[in-house]
Parts: sequence; structure tokens; C-alpha cells
Amino acid sequence: MNNPLLKDFDTPPFEKIENTHYFPAIEASILEAKKEIAVIINNDDKPTFANTIEALDYAGKQLSKITSIFFNLNSAETNDEIQNIAQEVSPLLSEFKNDITLNKELFLRVEKVYQLGIDSLEGEQKRLLEKHYKSFTRNGALLEGEKKEQLREIDKELSQKTLQFGQNILADANAFEMLLTDKDDLKGLPEGAIEAAEQLAKQKDKEGWLVTLDYPSYIPFMKYADNRALRKKLSLAFGAKGFQQNEFNNEQLIKDIVRLRYERAVLLGYESHAHFTLEERMAKTADSVTSFLNDLLDKSLPFAKKEFQELENYAKKLDGIDQLQKWDGAYYSEKLKQELFSFDDEILKPFFKLENVLEGAFTVANKLFDLTFTENHTVDKYHKDVIVYDVTDEAGNYVSLFYADFFPREGKRAGAWMTSYKSQQIFEGNNERPQVSIVCNFTKPTETKPSLLTFNEVTTLFHEFGHALHGMLANTTYPSLSGTSVYWDFVELPSQVMENWCYEKEALALFARHYETDEVIPMEYVEKIKAATTFQEGMATLRQISFGLLDMAWHANKPQNEVSVKDFEKNAFSKTQLYPDASENCMSTAFAHIFQGGYSSGYYSYKWAEVLDADAFAYFKEEGIFNKSLAKKFKETVLTKGGTIDPMQLYVSFRGTTPTNDALLKRSGLK
Repeated sequence: MNNPLLKDFDTPPFEKIENTHYFPAIEASILEAKKEIAVIINNDDKPTFANTIEALDYAGKQLSKITSIFFNLNSAETNDEIQNIAQEVSPLLSEFKNDITLNKELFLRVEKVYQLGIDSLEGEQKRLLEKHYKSFTRNGALLEGEKKEQLREIDKELSQKTLQFGQNILADANAFEMLLTDKDDLKGLPEGAIEAAEQLAKQKDKEGWLVTLDYPSYIPFMKYADNRALRKKLSLAFGAKGFQQNEFNNEQLIKDIVRLRYERAVLLGYESHAHFTLEERMAKTADSVTSFLNDLLDKSLPFAKKEFQELENYAKKLDGIDQLQKWDGAYYSEKLKQELFSFDDEILKPFFKLENVLEGAFTVANKLFDLTFTENHTVDKYHKDVIVYDVTDEAGNYVSLFYADFFPREGKRAGAWMTSYKSQQIFEGNNERPQVSIVCNFTKPTETKPSLLTFNEVTTLFHEFGHALHGMLANTTYPSLSGTSVYWDFVELPSQVMENWCYEKEALALFARHYETDEVIPMEYVEKIKAATTFQEGMATLRQISFGLLDMAWHANKPQNEVSVKDFEKNAFSKTQLYPDASENCMSTAFAHIFQGGYSSGYYSYKWAEVLDADAFAYFKEEGIFNKSLAKKFKETVLTKGGTIDPMQLYVSFRGTTPTNDALLKRSGLK
């Protein structure tokens, strides 16, 4: 077979890849990686940092490139065939990972280097040695006999079940469509949302207006549609993903995943999955996470209850609603916000044409970090919507390749994320630059309008772009310490801090221009954006805390297999619940962050990093949001360093002191 994945390539050969290429390419590259590992194990020379630790970090480069392509497309451009291949290759990859960490001869070499070198090495080399030694000891190297086989079985099962979890959510989301044929059902919706729904119907050869569970379709309907019964129908469908009595139900998968994670942690000598995970996080312990969340809960709950009561009173006064339900929240919140601030998200959208916002992100990156983005028309793309850019520095040196993929489609999972196809590393004296991507689900262009973003979509773009900058600007020696390879409760700092520029006049003036008149966004709108930042912030904070507490409830304790997923969730939400529960809905069954992604025992990271980002941006506000020397300091102390230094040390080297909650509470209006 003429397989493009098995040839030497720099950028992914997307347009040459067929689905049949993946399995043999992954199989062959696993064999090649095993040979590289065997060379390390069979080396007759005494174990050294170079011939063992360094060699281990660079091993499997081809496998890494191929799997990054495959799993990125399984998220962004999947189909049944790719999903079936994923179920086949995941156990192989899990087995290969265990072949490394459970190999006694390899571990003895690593251990020997650790014993001899941990006190003599420094800097990045010491960090890499610690990382690899811990990777072995934390993943079964000290286990014997049957326990090693038990770990292999657990990891194999987990790889399949977490994958299936995500596939089930996508299947349920794709299966739901709400076709409207009566124009009265569209009352309240903005013109752009109506046009998008009509265009979506046409694409599916249907008459009328089509509403789906994709965010650009779902959010406007929940926020603006006057028809309460239809909002309820859509809300219940959204909340029922993975919770319906069909082949895509995730309840048993959740129980299995939680049980397997717990068994794995106990097997390795830990009290729970959370205790295992948090050992390698800034938070360190489950108790510190719970204390952090409960402290924020104590501070935000009075504000949240007051805001909810105001919203209930407003809905009752406006429409006689006696009991506010989940499908009412966004609708009445938007109306109340308009009334309080004379502020409507729809007024802002003409000033946020996608192309202008993206160019604005590029301009901010240029003013801060001297980066230039030039569209690349020559490299392969996996979908026509993808745009590719070459990124260069002020001297014209190549920094990174940057892919951007913005619109929803059937083969793409919901949400927004940053990923990479190649990590930065210095190999054989050559600084190999990264290839990073952001994937989003924004409002699509219609026949009469370009893609006009909500303000929330604007901040989402800047958020993911912040992650991308973390990957692009990486400048470390070893791939496993490069870019976003940092503790999960630190990785959100570069992304969340970038959102702050979206609220500043000086930054908005660079890109917020009316798509028809080219008028710069009026400063009165900017003031309203800033004034509205604390609107219902207590409720928003409570929502994030509730997700963090649910995550910890699932992962910091011994699993309760006899309890239903729904009952378990209701108990976890008991302190944070504002709206009445909908029996048809369950959040856990679609909580992909913790049951498919990498945020298990880590969802608190968003609030944790918010403390860092509020404190960091307060520094920028003091010195100037485009202060070049401060931006250089942030770049050199945080963005380029990856995981080479403890994250709190990195932060203190930038800020000069450890962070406190003060800046966050002040910014959120909760102080």
C-alpha cells in the first residue's frame, strides 16, 4: 500500500490520506517505536541521561505525528469508519504505553539514571528526568506479576470506554433536529439566527427552519425565542445527550470509567483517582481543591441567590412566570441585561465579523509578541473551512504553522479546543517548530451575511488563541516539556488571560469594526460591555463551581455502584442548585471534559487559572495592556518555558509574588 502516513512528511498530508491508511500506519509506527525502545534497553553502555532519558523522550516521533493526525480528525472531522478505527487502535496504543512503563529492564535503566543524576543535573534536564521517573513509578513500574497484567487490562478498557463516551454524545447530538414550519415559532429570534436556521434546513433539503444542538443554533434560540414550549423542547434535548434509553446511553459507561479509574489508583497505591491525578497538579491534593471550591462557593453563593431571585422576580413581572426553569434562564437574563444596561448582544454582532476578530487576535499578538500571520495556501487541509497561516517573528524567522477551523458540521464534536500536530523540540541541533490548531463551533456565514460573532464567541476565539500562543512560542529542548505540556491547572492561564484584551477599548478599536460601514465600535458599547461583565457573575461562578464539585464527587471517593448516575449528580449539585431539576436531563452523561477529555479531577482548573489570569492582567493594567517589556517578560517567563519549571515558580518570576483571590473577586464583582 502506498501509505502517505508512512512516508517522511513535515506537515500532515491530509488530502492524500484515506481512512484505510490509518490502522496499518499506526501498527507499523508502533513496531518502529518498539525498535527504538529496544535499542535503549539493549544498550551495553551504562545508563546515562543521554542514552536513556533523552533517547526515551525522542522515541516514537513518527507514531506521535500519525496519532495526532488521527485523533484530531476523530474530534474535528470524524465519521463511522474513523470511529470504528479509533476503537481498534486505542487498545493497541494503550498496550504500547504499558509496554514502556511496565518494562522492568527499561525502568531499571531510568531508575539508575535517576539515582545517579537527580542531584547532579539541573534545569530542563533535571525536570525531564523527574518527569520520566515519576511517569514510570506512577504508572505501574513498581508493580509485580498479576498486578501489572491487571493494570494493562484496566488501561485497555479505559481507552475504549472513554472513546465510546464521546462517540455517544456526538451521535445523540447529531440525531436531534427541530424543524419549524410556522413563522410564528421564530418570534423573538434575531434576523441572522432565522436566516441561519433557514439555510440549515435548505442544506438538509427541508422546508422551513432547522434548529439543532450545535451551539450557534442552540444558543440564539434559548436566548431569544419567545416560544417557551419550544425552548423547553430544545433545552431538554440538549440536557438528555447520553441519558436517553437508546444505544448511546452513557450511564453505565460513567460507572465503568469511574470504577476503573478508582481501581487503577488503588492498584498504584493511591486513595482515589483524584489523589493520583492531583499529585501532579499545582493544587497537589483533593482537600486543597475541595477547600478552594468551597471557599469560592461561600463567597459567590449569596450573590448567586440574590441574582437568581432578581431574575425570578423579573420573569414573574414580565410574563407571570411563577417558577423559573432552566429553559427560561438565558431568555430572561438577556432581557434583563438589555433593560439594565441598554445592551443587546445582537447590537454588537455587526462589529464582530469573524475575519476581523481573527485579524484582531493577530494584531494583539503582534503588538505584544511581535508575531506576524501570513496565510499559507500550499499545505494540505482536512476540510475546506480550515485556514492555515505561517507565523513569523519580528526578524522574519519561522515560528509556527497555525490551523484555524471555525464552523460546526456533522463530523465535529461540540465546543472549542486547541490542539497540535507537532510539538516544538530541539532535535539533533535543529529547533523544530510546532504546528498548532484551534477548532471552534462559531456562527456560520449565511447567504446575505458573513460570520458575525457573539461577544461570547469573540472571547472564545481569544481564549483558544491564547492556548495556541502557548504552543507556538514554545522554546524548550524536549517534546514532553514543550508548549502546553504543563500542569492542567496552569495550562488555562495563557488562554484565559488573553480574553481580557476583548474588554479593553485600546484592543477593541483594533478590530471591532462594523462589517458594512467599517465604523469602529462606539465607545458607549465598549463601556456597556465592561459594565455588563459582572452581570450575574455570581450565578456564572456558581455554575463553574458546581461542575468542579461534581468532578471531585465522581473522582475523589470510592465509587458508589449501587446509586444511579442521576441521583449521584443531584446530591453533588445540592449546594449549588438554583433551578428546579429536570428529570429528563443529566449533566454527567455529556460531561466530555472529565469522561472523555483530560480534565478528570481537574475541572476546578478553570477557576484556579482565573485567579492567576485576573492577577496577571491586573499587572498589565498597571503597566499598560500593550506594554512591550511586560509582554516580553510574560513571553519569556511563561509562554516559552512549557513544563521545564514548576508553574508557581514561573508565575512568581513573572508577577514577583504569589497570586491571591483579590483580583478575581474584584473583577467579578464578588468582593
